[in-house]
Amino acid sequence: MSAAVLPMAANTGINGVALGVLIALFGIVTVAGFMASRFKRGDGLESLDEWGLGGRKFGTWITWFLLGGDLYTAYTFVAVPAAMFATGAVAGFFAVPYTIILYPIIFIFMARLWSVSHRHGYVTTADFVRGRYDSRSLSLAVAVTGFVATMPYIALQLVGIQAVLEVAGLGGGDNVLAKDLPLFIAFALLAAFTYSSGLRAPAVIAFVKDILIYLVIIVAVIYLPGQVGGWDAIFGAAQDKMDANNAAAVEAGLKPSSSFVPGSGAFWAYATLALGSAMALFMYPHSVTASLSSNSRNTVRRNAALLPAYSFVLGLLALLGWVAIAAGTQPIGLDGEPNAQLVIPQLFEDMFPSWFTGVAFAAIAIGALVPAAIMSIAAANTFTRNIYKEWLKKDATPAQEAKVSKLMSLVVKAFALVFVLTLDKQNAINFQLLGGIWIMQTFPAVVFSLFTRWFHRYGLLLGWAVAMVYGTVMAYQVINPVTGNHFGGSTALIPGLEEMGYIAVTAFVINVVLAVVVSAILNALKVSNGKDETIEFDYFAEADDPRVVKDLTAHATRQEPYGDPDGVAGNAGAR
Repeated sequence: MSAAVLPMAANTGINGVALGVLIALFGIVTVAGFMASRFKRGDGLESLDEWGLGGRKFGTWITWFLLGGDLYTAYTFVAVPAAMFATGAVAGFFAVPYTIILYPIIFIFMARLWSVSHRHGYVTTADFVRGRYDSRSLSLAVAVTGFVATMPYIALQLVGIQAVLEVAGLGGGDNVLAKDLPLFIAFALLAAFTYSSGLRAPAVIAFVKDILIYLVIIVAVIYLPGQVGGWDAIFGAAQDKMDANNAAAVEAGLKPSSSFVPGSGAFWAYATLALGSAMALFMYPHSVTASLSSNSRNTVRRNAALLPAYSFVLGLLALLGWVAIAAGTQPIGLDGEPNAQLVIPQLFEDMFPSWFTGVAFAAIAIGALVPAAIMSIAAANTFTRNIYKEWLKKDATPAQEAKVSKLMSLVVKAFALVFVLTLDKQNAINFQLLGGIWIMQTFPAVVFSLFTRWFHRYGLLLGWAVAMVYGTVMAYQVINPVTGNHFGGSTALIPGLEEMGYIAVTAFVINVVLAVVVSAILNALKVSNGKDETIEFDYFAEADDPRVVKDLTAHATRQEPYGDPDGVAGNAGAR
């Protein structure tokens, strides 16, 4: 069944033409990033609304590109095809059904979050939780979780940039300085234009990124199958490799982990990975930031209907991992070691002319740059609003908030760089799945609270805390059988079912059960659930509603972080 294609030689030198095209396109988007500060500019970038949310002015078209650039990341272009190449469908293809499940979920709740956030000037989900329950501790829990969970996700974007640079012939090897210097340069450029232009930078660059991605994928899907014997040969080669992987694992005394088509023993893992990832994605600060930057609740809903177009591209990208198997691609790093994360860049270099390889490299690198910028901005906003202003400097002015957020966006990227340099990159998809284990535990406090206040703030806090500890401990105990490193996977036995499943979903069930039990007890005892500064109307408010305009204008200069100046809950944006 396999195509008669000789294995390609690993990259051994610098591809001058491809590197030149990559640098040129990277330079163009860098310049665009710096110039983006003038795009839809308001009174300046000296507030979080302007720097961190683009003035909340983005319409359907811009939001579509921004959300697409935000959600379809190096996870899509590097990690998913690498997982398909290395171990098969369960490891990678679950990402396709998860994006299909995702959009009905956000269609239901994200418009409500947009409305209440616009009504009260909320910038983060932790802002909303603080206003809904008058709870600093629960708000802090949501903020810290979002901040920490974003770190491995940004790290995954840097891994994508690093993979492209290494295949192009830069980085890698044993020289400590040369190994990561190109990544440091890309990191510095990202940090500079993010600091300068805020959310407008990735909004502008997302146009370039998506055009390049669609161009590369369409060409690859039309051209490559014919070069390796067609789809029959591709699927046959993938099945042969997965069978060989499992045979080798059994011979080495290890549990078989590869699958061409998931067997019955993998159903729970496949289903929980898809469901858990879908529930987690729009809990991330960067997903919320991109949504809240839109100019109306209907813009959010329209994008929930339009964004599935990207899922088609994701499916094609995932299958390129199997195309690489049929092509005999050998993803060998400059250090001489196999590295599955290099497989798509290496496939493009092996199969395309150098100039088009450079375009493909730029598409992947810019595809990592855009979400990394949004993620760092979102994490910085979360720190500024819910840690710095809430706990350290309550009287911070809007200008001080913006300055702290700009500085924090640099720190966030630095932490992400630490993840890249210290954690196991051989299975980069776990960077995203690890963050998903944590961020999913904020789902009850955010999404449930958009519809009801039956859950008690202490029940939500206890459920979150226990689930976070359980999820982290279980993920730490998953050891990569090849490298021996901890955090080597994201699935473990589900208690009571004895089936493998995504740790995030198991932790979430524990979270909800505890929240329900504790809430029922505390509600029965009539323990105070805090003051709610929202009212039902807030969850349906539109941008041009005169009551919203009046409230936001009247309180635009107020410095109080929370509270309601006239004592009527929910009738003013007191932020």
